[in-house]
Amino acid sequence: MLRVAVVGSGPSGVYTAQSLVQQERVPDVHVDVLDRLPCPYGLVRYGVAPDHEKIKSLQNNLRAVLEHERVRFVGGVEVGPGLPPARLLELYHAVVYCVGAATDRRLGVPGEDLAGSWSATDFVSWYSAHPDAVAEEFLRGVESAVVIGVGNVAVDVTRILARGAAELAHTDMPQGALGVLAESGVRDVHMVGRRGPSQARFTTKELRELGTLPGVQVAVDTDELALDPACLDPSTLPAANRRNVEVLRTWAEQPPPGLSRRIHPRFFLRPVELLEGPAGRVAGVRFERTAPDGMGGVTGTGRYEVIDAQLVLRSVGYRGVPLEGLPFDTATGTVPHLAGRILREGETSPGEYVAGWFKRGPSGVIGTNRPCAKETAQSLLDDAPALAGRDVPDDALPGLRASGATGVEWPGWLAIERAEAALGHSLGRGPVKIPDWAGLLAAARDGDS
Repeated sequence: MLRVAVVGSGPSGVYTAQSLVQQERVPDVHVDVLDRLPCPYGLVRYGVAPDHEKIKSLQNNLRAVLEHERVRFVGGVEVGPGLPPARLLELYHAVVYCVGAATDRRLGVPGEDLAGSWSATDFVSWYSAHPDAVAEEFLRGVESAVVIGVGNVAVDVTRILARGAAELAHTDMPQGALGVLAESGVRDVHMVGRRGPSQARFTTKELRELGTLPGVQVAVDTDELALDPACLDPSTLPAANRRNVEVLRTWAEQPPPGLSRRIHPRFFLRPVELLEGPAGRVAGVRFERTAPDGMGGVTGTGRYEVIDAQLVLRSVGYRGVPLEGLPFDTATGTVPHLAGRILREGETSPGEYVAGWFKRGPSGVIGTNRPCAKETAQSLLDDAPALAGRDVPDDALPGLRASGATGVEWPGWLAIERAEAALGHSLGRGPVKIPDWAGLLAAARDGDS
């Protein structure tokens, strides 16, 4: 029997577990999928926008793996000072780290730490009911918001800022966030990129959604599109980029309908300073106009523009966070590895593996994690004969709890699901996520009792 711990229950962790138990080369592999939170599914639960129900339904596929007879979910397990990697390796034949990229990249400009300036990650965590989310009513007194970035996360937060609360009531968004959105005075959302529309990283499907929001107009400046040479002849672009340009051009050619809420996709603007207003809060962003440099990048032009804003959300990428006890490459924000085998001082570390964003950096879509996880699982299975000779406990759970882990098992998670369904029913909604640690753990205890 081979006992494996997978740290992280998001797609990369669950796909790793699936690759380990749904193979015949090494029989009798048992996997504990560990997570710091009492809830599984990682960014599928806490990162996918609540109005993207089709993507969120991926939880059903992940659930099937976590209910496999040789897979056990254990939440409330935090790897760190109380449970270092060395101790975890004493409890299992092998450990695979799938903890993602837990922090956001910063802009590195003056004023970035003003009140009202946040990462998109903070905002997503708040409306997704992550128990670590800051207790902040982001939209109080906000009429104009700036989202810096033109990827799918930027589109997500732009859409949520512009949506009406009634359109989100059928989702699992926490009641507190829904109430704040219902009272929102946001009228303008500026989504700003430093490069041109032909280089934007959002997908066309996500982009098009902005044009379907009731009571919202998308205002695109024709002159700004013309700054991108590729927009003059989109036929030269890859298909995905060409479709993005075509959508933006269609919006630019439409007469403004005069609606009360507006989304402004902006391009060739680089943030240089967040401006301070009354009470030390952000009041706007100063941007420098950029221009193509002929080599795929942009260069500054020395011309500046200020966009007024009482809320600024940066969405310029994620970054891995060092995990104490594991090697870490600060340049890439990843763990050094060879085909998923963790490297310590250039040598593979027996029994230690990595998959997902912690392995390759924050790239790709959810499905990209599947081949990544499979590669790591194959390396582990190749090493299985040597790993199986190590002496480990028949059950690691007592050792995990002795190290301070809460140890929320699958019945505890099912109890959380029931509590969220009951909460939603009491509010006249579908299931509504519990947004705090105390509520989640109280519900989980009902399942364990």
